[in-house]
Amino acid sequence: MTTLSQNEESAVRAFLDEQRSGFLTELGEWLRIASVSAEPERAGEVRKSAEWLASRLASIGFPTAEVWETGTAAEPGAPAVFAEWPASDPEAPTVLVYGHHDVQPAAVEDGWFTDPFEPTEREGRLYARGAADDKGQVFFHTLGLRAHLAATGRTAPAVHLKLLVEGEEESGSPHFADLLRARAARLECDAVIVSDTGMWGRETPTVCTGMRGLLDLQIDLAGPDQDIHSGSFGGAVPNPATEAARLAAALHDDERRVTLPGFYDNVVELTAEERRLFAELPFDEDAWLRTAHSHATLGEHGYSTLERVWARPTAEVNGIGGGYQGPGGKTIVPSAARLKLSFRLVEGQDAAQVEDALRTWVAERLPAGIRHEITSGGSTRPCLTPLDHPALRSLVRAMGRAFETSVGLTREGGSGPAADLRDVLGAPVLFLGISVPSDGWHAPNEKVELDLLLKGAETAAYLWSELAEWRPSDGV
Repeated sequence: MTTLSQNEESAVRAFLDEQRSGFLTELGEWLRIASVSAEPERAGEVRKSAEWLASRLASIGFPTAEVWETGTAAEPGAPAVFAEWPASDPEAPTVLVYGHHDVQPAAVEDGWFTDPFEPTEREGRLYARGAADDKGQVFFHTLGLRAHLAATGRTAPAVHLKLLVEGEEESGSPHFADLLRARAARLECDAVIVSDTGMWGRETPTVCTGMRGLLDLQIDLAGPDQDIHSGSFGGAVPNPATEAARLAAALHDDERRVTLPGFYDNVVELTAEERRLFAELPFDEDAWLRTAHSHATLGEHGYSTLERVWARPTAEVNGIGGGYQGPGGKTIVPSAARLKLSFRLVEGQDAAQVEDALRTWVAERLPAGIRHEITSGGSTRPCLTPLDHPALRSLVRAMGRAFETSVGLTREGGSGPAADLRDVLGAPVLFLGISVPSDGWHAPNEKVELDLLLKGAETAAYLWSELAEWRPSDGV
């Protein structure tokens, strides 16, 4: 480590210690705004949240801080916040930080031990809805930026810095892709930092390198025009409940691989290096099973549990139903049945192609006399950052400096708008999150570990100097 970096780290940590109290007071103000995008009656709070953030960003020095409307006049969406602070060096890379300011619904009767919109500090943790997901992780960037400026003596960031903080992520980001396309010129960047993820654990800092995509579908099956007597007609006419069960059973082979033709054709396979890095993580499968409330693991043959949930595509039967469900028996052939399916997709897969394959596969398997309809609940695309990308290496170095230890690499099994950011803006997506699994996203008593929140700010403080050394024209 050079003397220059040692001096910067000392200055950053001194600044963070000095500003800790004020930072938490301001974060508490924002957390008190109940910006629940899923509840129409909270629309005013979501707008208040956006306006609060824009005002705060302007007060710390962003020359541009704007509230952006989303949707249309006929179908308005929740407001997003955009801010921009150019670097002094016109050749510096441009970095966009993404997060969201809306939160999940919460009420004391859900099981909170405090008012979810009255932040409570207890034993080094801050409890409130949005403390980790995602206001806390957005707001640490404001402290990190100020620490970066104070420690380096700069009057502007070392990179051209932009922020985009949406207000509808917890409602599925219905207007986000359109917003990106409409504002692409203003959002142009060389890299995107997503701070809406977590890391392995407080003793094992990690950087996420990818998220899976999602395809949600429902198959409705219809047979007889009404429920009919199973003694008079059973065994002689097609039964939609039986056909639903046959489809569900045929979706995987004996090695738990998805049987849709072409499903794996374009999958980007795990590299040997990724498999090694995943295997080095301190994974306790028994503990993981307890969090899953399951009694055993099961999945695609030849892959570990972490590989299955992070890097392999899946098909899940989310629900199956039809016919009589009441007490006792009712001897019928039901008139209708349904399957609810979700597919988690990985880099290289396309949701539209998977849906087309499913439609063909279902049509080929159903007997005459069974009508069917397949409806889509929407999709998101997978996103993956190459391990050798120089911007990723910059992020890993910055986090390593903050945590003073080596930093591992992970993926996440869930889905989000990262692929929209990558595809519309044409920039690699990097994930900087400090939340840990015990933070309880979407659950009662959501919290954030305060020391980790400050480590996030410290990582951000170093990141801009690290990324300033990168020139996108140099390639990967």
